[in-house]
Amino acid sequence: MTTAPFGPLEFQLVLLRRMADHQPGLVEDARHELSASLSEMREANRRWQAMVRAPRGRGSLRRYRSVLGEPESSVRRRIGDLECDALLWPVPLWPDLRFEVMVAPGAAVWNEWLVRAPGATGPELRTVEDLRPWSCTVDEVARAFAPARPMEGSAPTRWALAITDPVTGAPYVAEFTWGLFQRLLPG
Repeated sequence: MTTAPFGPLEFQLVLLRRMADHQPGLVEDARHELSASLSEMREANRRWQAMVRAPRGRGSLRRYRSVLGEPESSVRRRIGDLECDALLWPVPLWPDLRFEVMVAPGAAVWNEWLVRAPGATGPELRTVEDLRPWSCTVDEVARAFAPARPMEGSAPTRWALAITDPVTGAPYVAEFTWGLFQRLLPG
């Protein structure tokens, strides 16, 4: 029995599966845009989890390359004393975003999330009222609401930022899945 290939479509379904916890309506619309059933989304997630947990599975970087192909671009970045590579792949559901994998020397994957595509313009974020689900990324919110304080997310693919509304001074927690803004909670 042969297994259907696991490629960019299935990977997008994996991204959507985790986002469904916070934005089920947006996920449902995106799933229809991809012409995928709910069972196909579940199966893609099951297969992804099996790849991630396989005892002799590919390392994270090899897994991304096998699923997404060669990256669209690679950018060298310096973080403190360490130089690393940011590999970027297009994600058709979000044409202005790229899936970024940060790779340290030795091919160790440090971070995996959605970021704004080079040259694409993100939303203008002045107050918390400007934060809309799926409109912005972690780094965009961190810059707009500096000094944002990183917080631990509720799952491996989730991040949170403690931010303050510059107009009211009220504290909030911005939650992200795969680096994409999902919801705002009172802080």
